[in-house]
Amino acid sequence: MIIRRHFNFASQHMPVAVLFSRRREWCRGLSIMNRMLVFVCFSILFILGARAADLAALELAPSAEVTSDGVYLQQIIKSSQPLPQVRLCDAPQLGATLQLTPSQINDLLAAAAPDLVTTNWTGAESINITRRTHTLNEADATALLTASLQQDYVKDRGQLELTFTEHWDSPVVPDEPLTVKILELPTAGVTRSFIARFELCTPMETVGTWETTVHASIWRDVWVAHSDLARGELVADADLVHDRRDVLTTHEELADFSPGDETLELANEIPADTILLARDLRVHTVIHRGQIADAVLQDGALNITMKVEALEDGAPGQVIHARNTISLHDLTGKVLDEHTIEISL
Repeated sequence: MIIRRHFNFASQHMPVAVLFSRRREWCRGLSIMNRMLVFVCFSILFILGARAADLAALELAPSAEVTSDGVYLQQIIKSSQPLPQVRLCDAPQLGATLQLTPSQINDLLAAAAPDLVTTNWTGAESINITRRTHTLNEADATALLTASLQQDYVKDRGQLELTFTEHWDSPVVPDEPLTVKILELPTAGVTRSFIARFELCTPMETVGTWETTVHASIWRDVWVAHSDLARGELVADADLVHDRRDVLTTHEELADFSPGDETLELANEIPADTILLARDLRVHTVIHRGQIADAVLQDGALNITMKVEALEDGAPGQVIHARNTISLHDLTGKVLDEHTIEISL
């Protein structure tokens, strides 16, 4: 009678955890046997209550959206407590729906995480699982295709810019990171206008194949002649500007130098508004063909100087042909400066 009275009172007015914590107060004056019975009852109630609270947290959601890497427990369960990262199965195909009941989820848990199998499910009777998607607009599709062509084809030639010249129908694609795999390009690669055939892929699957016509430009900061430039003019004195130009049709190496470089000169005549190429520059010539210069021949203590005629232009460090003005013998020497050639034996 004493046990029943205390039990009924407690169960109607207090939670299990409080009952358990106050068991000593309620057990005062009871016999040893009654105390043992009270302890067992409260222990069982506490354990069952805790277990019920645990399982009550496993509430099945009516629907969920997942990515291509699979279906995970925490995506389909509503819980106020953190859940372990448990992969249950593959994600459905794009546009398809996967329906799972608690019984089917238990079967999946039995293989993936046996400790989480339970029959105490709440919430929806089944869950509809679909893929997370979004519409791929033209701007995003252009950016994906541009990034792929820049990395694999254009590389460091400049910054690729693409414009779709056909209507883009904005397909529905997985809402996750996408990459482009190029399937077909012209033999010449990226040209002014070309057809690109490509696949869109997630890390786990191929989404689909597309083909579209695009217009391309490759932009780069280059040296441009601001006015007509003469052959032999020093780069430091030339009327040049650094400008951003489309270099897609330029297939030769571009000129690259520091502004005000006095060691270089123009190797060709350059019309105004023309991009400078590497072949348009050369080391500044200090000795010119037909010029009379001093030729120095040094061999140990022997030091001979003679006058020679340069048979070709030469820059410091270059080897040129010259002719002795007296003997008319041809010699070979290295240009030291605008007046001197070092003759080698």
